[in-house]
Amino acid sequence: MTHPAAEVLRLLTVRGETLAVAESLTGGLVAAELAAVPGASKAFRGSVTAYATDLKRDVLHVDAALLERRGAVDPQVAAQMAAGVRRALGADWGIATTGVAGPDPQDGQPVGTVFVAVDGPFGAAGEASGGGKVAALRLNGSRTEIRMESVRSVVALLLEQLVGERTGNERAQDTEQNGGF
Repeated sequence: MTHPAAEVLRLLTVRGETLAVAESLTGGLVAAELAAVPGASKAFRGSVTAYATDLKRDVLHVDAALLERRGAVDPQVAAQMAAGVRRALGADWGIATTGVAGPDPQDGQPVGTVFVAVDGPFGAAGEASGGGKVAALRLNGSRTEIRMESVRSVVALLLEQLVGERTGNERAQDTEQNGGF
């Protein structure tokens, strides 16, 4: 099977669409995974690593009241990060990661709490519906393992949106049965 990041970039290139990435806990790992694919520049526009909460607010335009009320580790924050980077970098699709890789809890959330999000265009009939989609993850393992699984998960979430809901439902069932990706 084709590497998921390569497949995402291939599909985006075929569709003439582009991608931007917003990262928190992954600290640039998603962008590195995409940039490692030869020809990535045909679809990958760039990324914002907004590790600090004020950058999520000021650069990605995540709602300040939401950040104050819920903290940075929240599904709505992930969705707003994906939409914000999509707008900021002028891309058709935006993906985002936020969560707690450890070693300590953050914003009242335990280590391993991660939210990944996709924001995209509304397609014509038969294409991915786009809009916003968020997946909540509860990951186990070391800080490195949690971060790497977050990368795999956000790429998989985008791939599901690009190829349609049938694949997404099968992957969700498989992920639940195997306790991870």
